[in-house]
Amino acid sequence: MVVGAFPIAKLLYLGVRQMSKPVANRIKAGARRSEFFKTYICLPPAQLYHWIEMRTKMRIMGFRGASIKPLNEEAAAELGAELLGEAIIFFIGGGCMVLEYSRQAANSRRKEEELNDTIVSLQTQIAELSLSTETLDAQLREVNRLLHSLPAPSSK
Repeated sequence: MVVGAFPIAKLLYLGVRQMSKPVANRIKAGARRSEFFKTYICLPPAQLYHWIEMRTKMRIMGFRGASIKPLNEEAAAELGAELLGEAIIFFIGGGCMVLEYSRQAANSRRKEEELNDTIVSLQTQIAELSLSTETLDAQLREVNRLLHSLPAPSSK
């Protein structure tokens, strides 16, 4: 079993995503209790969501000019808290995806740089070997020239 290849980052991302649901539930509970959260954070998005949803449903059913009543404060606070919780989970999941993508891109860049370094090293070795071959070829030609310049042995 290879310990170094264990994807610890993926395990951490999974842990963060698993923790996001209880964190979102806690934030939702706090939003339901706090008047500030209820008034300024939960109610406006809930009313907007309700208005868009009802408007879309009315248009699909063929009603064009019907007015849409806003949700009561309790239902809007509940819907707003749910929207807030879902948004938190969505952003945590999206953040994990972005982090994983950047980690994979960095790994890919590192591997590409290692490959380029290997290629440059091999090209340098090829150039050195080519130079050595040319040197040996020149020395061989010199030896052959010297060999041919020697007088031939006379046979008696």
